[in-house]
Amino acid sequence: MRVLVTEDDENLRVALEFALRGDGFAVDTAADLPGADEALMVNAYDCAVFDRMLPSGDALAYVRNRRSAGWPMPVLFLTARDSVADRIDGLRVGGGDYLVKPFAMPELIARVRSLCRRDMAGQAVILRCADVELDTGRHQISRAGVLLTVTRKEYLVMERLMAATGRPVSRRELIRYAWDEMADPASNVLDVVIARLRRKLKDPPLIHTVRGSGYRMAPLQ
Repeated sequence: MRVLVTEDDENLRVALEFALRGDGFAVDTAADLPGADEALMVNAYDCAVFDRMLPSGDALAYVRNRRSAGWPMPVLFLTARDSVADRIDGLRVGGGDYLVKPFAMPELIARVRSLCRRDMAGQAVILRCADVELDTGRHQISRAGVLLTVTRKEYLVMERLMAATGRPVSRRELIRYAWDEMADPASNVLDVVIARLRRKLKDPPLIHTVRGSGYRMAPLQ
């Protein structure tokens, strides 16, 4: 699951990034609303966390404007404003949750995970390639009806490959999807995950290396 954190306080922004990464999330950060705009233009996220009051504006108005254009992403607002009216305003504009500062980091992580799962449950689809099925709602992968035990990173790599079944997906795209934009495309983390997935999927092979392009999920012809 990939999360965008927009927070102008550098210390808190770094702490949020560290905590979410430590719990298995891929995390991108922005210090202001223009930075959030840029990230949202180039990346897909499962959830966005916004500090409400930013130097570049009120994130509440920002989310309201995006919602009016049909933006569906779950949002968690962070704020020092703790009145009932403030919380209602946050929920009214389409915020999925509202957490008052100071907060416990485990609570924030639990709330972010809940928002991500709530969104996925509403958009659950089954991806298929040959006899492999990937359930995006349950985060499960099976082959020939047998459920596979996979890690979070293995699931994300498979999800991206199966969403593009038959077409090559670049190393950079897979790494950005399963890790984040800070990950080094030249590292071997993806190769390790691909090797593990091939072992778990067994024969006949479905994940193929495309020289100079990346990997492709497809049945043998």
